[in-house]
Amino acid sequence: MFDKLTDVEAQYERLMTEIADPGVQADTAKFRTHSKALSEMQPLVQAFREYKDVVAQITSSEELLNDPDMRELAQDEMKSLQTRRDALLAEIKVMLVPKDPNDAKNVVLEIRAGAGGDEAALFAADLFRMYSRYAEREGWRVEVHNMSDSGAGGTKDVTAIIEGRGAYSRLKYESGVHRVQRVPATEASGRIHTSTATVAVLPEAEEVDITIEAKDLRIDTFCSSGPGGQSVNTTYSAVRITHIPTGTVVSQQDEKSQVKNRAKAMKVLRSRLYDMEMRKQHEAIAKDRKTQVGTGDRSEKIRTYNFRDNRITDHRIGHTMHQLTLALDGDIGELIDAAVTHFTSEKLKEATGGETAA
Repeated sequence: MFDKLTDVEAQYERLMTEIADPGVQADTAKFRTHSKALSEMQPLVQAFREYKDVVAQITSSEELLNDPDMRELAQDEMKSLQTRRDALLAEIKVMLVPKDPNDAKNVVLEIRAGAGGDEAALFAADLFRMYSRYAEREGWRVEVHNMSDSGAGGTKDVTAIIEGRGAYSRLKYESGVHRVQRVPATEASGRIHTSTATVAVLPEAEEVDITIEAKDLRIDTFCSSGPGGQSVNTTYSAVRITHIPTGTVVSQQDEKSQVKNRAKAMKVLRSRLYDMEMRKQHEAIAKDRKTQVGTGDRSEKIRTYNFRDNRITDHRIGHTMHQLTLALDGDIGELIDAAVTHFTSEKLKEATGGETAA
């Protein structure tokens, strides 16, 4: 870790020298790039320099421990310096964790019933209720964009936008296959069934993130189905948009206005295409790694909800919570905190080459 910090400090000093050069100052683009880099590096370099200064002071204080007249004063000073050293080290570690540019974005949440028939659809509905309740606790806004109900009161699939400060940073590790183990209400013999549902958490893309050409879209309209009053099956308000290059299809029909349905469908499409691009980048970066941690692969069984034991287990991080009923009512802060802490720690190890010692 300290080798990396030394390299950052050397790069900072080099950029400081270059930015003072008249030639660089005359080059507006280069000067702007250097200024931005220096601004981003400055807090880390300052913290590292203060850390080195504190360590040097600790060394000086240690030398005074052999002096009977100065020992007590030196001990008090060392205690204060060691506390400051540890605090600076903690700050530096946080600064070294790579920043996720999507953390401040809203979330596109997609939940789909997996294996298990009606029971899987009921579980998908449970998960959507869980995330909706959690969003309410956080003061976030949930807007359903598309929902397909099952005949048994469950949900085949649902797409919603969750808007709020830090929504993606908190929910981004929820993507994957969620598994439930419980006795269905229709099971007379009391046999436990295992069903699954998939959860996808995507950062809401803005128009500047993804450029979508009109020529790449096929837009179909059709009569909406399901609840909706007199307009159902009488007006072509429902919209299906196909992104031809990728084959991505988004349908939207919950609004009576075709214009509104089209706008909502485009928002979801843009986020899906953005997620695809992000995945390509992540796969390219991780291609040569022997172990990939927390990739959010949709095929991963990330969590099991066991009703008999009132237990939720996150298999990725080995964390178990014995309050399943409360969790399904939205009290999942403990689970989310554990996942965020774990994967942040993994990113820190990658950033520092696995070093954690002071």
